[in-house]
Amino acid sequence: MTVPSEKTAATVRTALSGLPAEALVDAAAVRDVLPVARILGPATLAYVSPEGFRPATGPSPVERLPAGHAALRALEEAAGQDDSAEASLDEITSPAFVVREDGRVVAAAGYQDWPRRTAHISVLTAPEARGRGLARTAASAAVAHALAAGLLPQWRARPPASRRVAAALGFEELGAQLSLELP
Repeated sequence: MTVPSEKTAATVRTALSGLPAEALVDAAAVRDVLPVARILGPATLAYVSPEGFRPATGPSPVERLPAGHAALRALEEAAGQDDSAEASLDEITSPAFVVREDGRVVAAAGYQDWPRRTAHISVLTAPEARGRGLARTAASAAVAHALAAGLLPQWRARPPASRRVAAALGFEELGAQLSLELP
């Protein structure tokens, strides 16, 4: 559990101490014992080692763009607020690995450097381009980049399609996450 201050840690620890471990990722159970302004999740957390990684290639080449590139913002607009917020491409610190169709970025992936040499993977595909392996192709390039840098790739996912992409690349689901915002 991660919290921003000792005071918040004490509040959360006291409220959640009576819950069994599996209830800590149950939004309803947590809301019953703790005042919550907003909840994100639960989501699965999956990781891949260099030995477990199964790289993917697709029919389209992968191009590298700098984080924050205008083409990424255009993809986020096309995907909509909910999907772009879930993907968090605007927070990546790595290059963006993109697939284009007709000159337009239709899939992108990258990662944010997190503590303890963790690479938090972000992936987004335009709605009309989904289901064709483009997320897997872009994400594969981002994961390969993270592994080459000696980082541990982490995939956080709620949507089943995202979880399938992670599994196809060799990620193993090892835990769950529930993010809370207290009032």
